[in-house]
Amino acid sequence: MMSNSKEVRKITVVGTGVIGASWAALYLARGFNVVATDPAPNAEVDLRQYVDSAWKALEVLGLSQNASKDRLEFSRDMKRALADADFVQESGPERPEFKIKLFADIDAATPPDSIIASSSSGLTMSVIQSACKHPERCVIGHPFNPPHMIPLVEVVAGAKTSSETVQRALEFYKSIGKKAIHVRKEMVGHVANRIQGALYREVVYLIEQGVLDVADADAAVSWGPGLRWGVMGPNMLFHLGGGQGGIQHFMDHLSGPVSTWWKDLGAITDFTPQIKQTIIDGVLKEASGRSVEELAQERDTMLLELLAARANAAGERRQASLALKEEVQ
Repeated sequence: MMSNSKEVRKITVVGTGVIGASWAALYLARGFNVVATDPAPNAEVDLRQYVDSAWKALEVLGLSQNASKDRLEFSRDMKRALADADFVQESGPERPEFKIKLFADIDAATPPDSIIASSSSGLTMSVIQSACKHPERCVIGHPFNPPHMIPLVEVVAGAKTSSETVQRALEFYKSIGKKAIHVRKEMVGHVANRIQGALYREVVYLIEQGVLDVADADAAVSWGPGLRWGVMGPNMLFHLGGGQGGIQHFMDHLSGPVSTWWKDLGAITDFTPQIKQTIIDGVLKEASGRSVEELAQERDTMLLELLAARANAAGERRQASLALKEEVQ
């Protein structure tokens, strides 16, 4: 039985690709001792370079009191890295057989009252934990890329995960500033990637049908609904779309047209070679010679401004709420 009161002080990051490195940077920024492990030849050098690069954004977002890049340790010996971990964030390759074996090894080397979370974007925890001796402390903790900037993390139990583990994981992620959501039922791809995939299927369909080109498809999302989605989710936005009658008016009068659109959506289930090439050509044209690194910098700069705006708005709401409570009292 795991203890609810176990404090997280040391975090082990297993797998230091882009996702694992981003997690490591975030945990360091929140003041934790981090041990990272990865068998790749240049893993430590690449990880430390990533952390150095990410630190600028983390400084803008706000560092915790004990934040320090000096708290990062790297070990090629996974067992040693896991020996006294309070929390494990696994971000290895997305292959079922590999993940099952990796989790069994992590489970065997980690204190039994520690949580083992997987960043898996699509595999279910029921599959991943299937060979573990302590599967009750294994849970999905799936971030959105890059984890050190995007707040969302999806927490999903497997068939053998305890409810206590789910609550501990949710509380831990929220305590470090993540927007942790509890996905209550296992689905391949979890939630956010399924929503993203559903939108992209229609984008690909519209390009395939010659309705618009790649650049205009991106503009239709990022300069239209995407701007609103950066502020509120679709349910709340349709509440606003219903005018004074709110969501009730929307459901009474506007849900019909929306369901008509659903019936006309594209039903494609695969990428043809032709549409792959069309999108590749269109993306490279839209990028206009900018490198992936330059585009990522552009994305991250805008993300920082959006996150700052949302934090300011949340702070103003809290102040208004406190002022209202004082007036009532």
